[in-house]
Amino acid sequence: MTSIIEAVRPTAGKPGTSSRSLARETVKLMTQPETDQQPRISLLGTTAMLFEAPGALDLPTQRRIWALSRKAATWEAIREAVPGMSNLMLTFGRPPRDVGSIESALREAWAEAEELTFEGKIVELAVEYGGEFGPHMADVVAHTGLSIDEVVQLHTAPLYTVFALGSHPGYCYLGGMDPRIAAPRREVPVLGLPGGAVSIGGVQTGVSASAGPSGWNTIGHTSMSFFDATRADPAMLAPGDMIRFRAERIIR
Repeated sequence: MTSIIEAVRPTAGKPGTSSRSLARETVKLMTQPETDQQPRISLLGTTAMLFEAPGALDLPTQRRIWALSRKAATWEAIREAVPGMSNLMLTFGRPPRDVGSIESALREAWAEAEELTFEGKIVELAVEYGGEFGPHMADVVAHTGLSIDEVVQLHTAPLYTVFALGSHPGYCYLGGMDPRIAAPRREVPVLGLPGGAVSIGGVQTGVSASAGPSGWNTIGHTSMSFFDATRADPAMLAPGDMIRFRAERIIR
C-alpha cells in the first residue's frame, strides 16, 4: 500500500498555477511498500518530518539512528535532527520545496548507516523501591506474577543505555530492560509525579527528571538530579551514556 500525505507548501510566483495549487500541493511519501523491513516516513505539519526505523527496539537499531541523526544534521535544509526511540525527527526552518528529495536522502542514508557507538559515562542510581514513592509496584507485581524482590532484582540487573532524551528536559529513554517485568502503561495518567520517579512503561523504563504527569508505572524513586538549567550542559545524561540501578531500600 502507498501512503499519501498532503502538505501545505507555498508556490507563489510559479507561472501557470491556480489559486488552489498555490495553497496546497500533494506530496507523495512512503512510495515503497510498508513492510517490517522498510522505514516509515511521515510529515509532522509543514516544518517537520518523522523517520521510523523498521525492526526491533534494540541497541543496534538505535546506534544506526544516532548515525542517521549525525548525518542528517549536516544537510542544508535541516534545522535540527532529534533522535528518539528507534526514530528520528527532522525540523525545517521553512517548509521544504522538495519533500521527496529529503525522503529519498533519508532512505539512502539509512541503508548506508552503520552503528555509531559513543564512549558514554556510567552513572549508578540508588533507588528506594516500593512504598510511598513506588505506588504502582503492586500493579507490576500483579501483572507479571513476580514478587517484589524478583521485580527489583530484574530491574537492577542490566546496564541500561540511554537511547534518547525527550518527554521533558533531562528525561532519558532507556534500552535494555528485562521483558519479564514489562507492564502496560496506565489507563489514567498520574498528574503529580515527583522528579526522580523510576517507572516502567511497556518494555521501557526511565526516570523522571522533574515533576509532572506520567502514564507509566512508578516502582521507586531516586534523589539524583538529571537537569539543571544553570549548568553549561543542563542535561546530566546524553545518548550513549549508561545507567545502573542499585536497590538502596525495598519497602514491601
